Amino acid sequence: MAVDKETVKRIAFLSRLKIEDDKIEATQAEFNKILQWIEQLNEVTTEGVEPLVSVNDGNITCREDIVTTGNHSKEILANAPQAAYGYFTVPKVIE
Repeated sequence: MAVDKETVKRIAFLSRLKIEDDKIEATQAEFNKILQWIEQLNEVTTEGVEPLVSVNDGNITCREDIVTTGNHSKEILANAPQAAYGYFTVPKVIE
């Protein structure tokens, strides 16, 4: 399956992507490369291969949840460059 210029424009429209007219041919070539790669993947025999849930062999051990008293805001805010009224303060970003 090959992608033509009209298909590239249609995909761009549906994806809400703006592709400049001078970039359509390059995008078409990229789409066709991706489709060729997918066709190569379809040729791989996967019979007898167990599906993976995770790439890790063993189980991931989780730490035990320990309930603490909390209320460490003073210690936490001691690390802040600026704090006010018990909160971190940051510079204004939007005017």
